[in-house]
Amino acid sequence: MMDFSEIVTLIVRSVETGSIYALVGLAMGIIYKASEVPNFAQGEMATFSTFIAFMVLTVHGAPFYVAFVVSLLFAYILGIAFEFLCVRRAKNPTILSMIILTIGLQMVLYGLSGWVFGTEQRAFRLPFSQFETVEIGGVVISHLGLATIIASFVLMCLIYWFLEHTKTGLAMRASQQNSMAARINGISSNRVVNLSFGISSIVGAIAAMLFAPIITLSPDLMWDPLLKGFAAAVLGGFASLPGIVFGGYILALIENLFGLWFSLEYKSVVAMGIIVLVLYIKPSGLFSKHYQRKV
Repeated sequence: MMDFSEIVTLIVRSVETGSIYALVGLAMGIIYKASEVPNFAQGEMATFSTFIAFMVLTVHGAPFYVAFVVSLLFAYILGIAFEFLCVRRAKNPTILSMIILTIGLQMVLYGLSGWVFGTEQRAFRLPFSQFETVEIGGVVISHLGLATIIASFVLMCLIYWFLEHTKTGLAMRASQQNSMAARINGISSNRVVNLSFGISSIVGAIAAMLFAPIITLSPDLMWDPLLKGFAAAVLGGFASLPGIVFGGYILALIENLFGLWFSLEYKSVVAMGIIVLVLYIKPSGLFSKHYQRKV
């Protein structure tokens, strides 16, 4: 039986891990709401952007904030270029063909990152160390963990503000809710989708840079977080960005409970089990409405 401090520690660890899952799921959800296609290249796009930050830090010796900005600019360009050069040019696009297209880009970027940067594992360090800790309310958390929680929360608030209180964000929401009505009112759906790919690529890159110091930087850095982010999006509902965020935290909590009660070796099974279970019981996710065609 866990005492109160152990329960709080478990929750804090789940929030820390769930922040990464939520960001990856949020990146996939932003594109899905614009194009109804899950971007399975999201992880490799984020990994490639993190490699760019690593090269700016190590080869050019630039400070971290410069590497961070350069990486996000590269991520944005990569996102909009993928949409403009590949997604928009697809002939007679269907959901299946778009999924295959994103998987194809995933394989291309995975091979390209190994060819350009090498396959060896590298240490990616942030100004926040995972070995230095701080105690808050009796709970010990690393500087990196605290920075991950704060950065994720700030980024989610910025996305919410952008979608709710800017003209571009309102145009994106309008296009996502009813693309035909949005086009009639002069909103360019191509521009909305292109911008969605750019924003989601930035969100994914931030998630990758927060996750890389926990393990090591390598071409397969985001394989596991991509699976967990996809599971979080399925759990919360692809059509609901707040639902995806809550799905990430719920998934992390379930994983930690599973690891505590059973075994840490099979935590990845939890994500796959949740995907299957949710698709069987409530395909639209916990926080999205399920619409059925009447005629």
